[in-house]
Amino acid sequence: MIGPSQSTVNSNGPRTGQEWQTMTTWQKSADLAGRILLVILFLVAGFSKIGGYAGTQAYMQSAGVPGGLLPLVILTELGGSALIVLGLWTRLAAFLLAGFTVLAGVIFHHAIGNEIQQLMLLKDIAIAGGFLVLVAHGAGAWSLDARRGR
Repeated sequence: MIGPSQSTVNSNGPRTGQEWQTMTTWQKSADLAGRILLVILFLVAGFSKIGGYAGTQAYMQSAGVPGGLLPLVILTELGGSALIVLGLWTRLAAFLLAGFTVLAGVIFHHAIGNEIQQLMLLKDIAIAGGFLVLVAHGAGAWSLDARRGR
């Protein structure tokens, strides 16, 4: 069945069955690749926080964030990333990671006069935007959500 935003015609005329299948495969691949690329930063950061636990706690405390929240931060980054990659409870995980990302950006990168910090804040806002796209559209066909019919 063709949805409202899909067409059976391309610039060269009607799509063939193989052309339609190829497009579908590209879309599924892009959904999966996009999910992976979106969370790579959080996977690296989460594992880095485990390896540099004391330093990360000190950095959090220097920004006024209790160091005791670090296990929750690590769980959010690694657990949320795993859910996004697997495409499991994607909309909820993406919503929570969007909020986490904006909050972290505001707390740690609020020095707007500092060009590096401004770029870091804008990066966080852009990543949150990517998560909100997942909230709106879901994980795609190659996901556990799709297998579960969600």
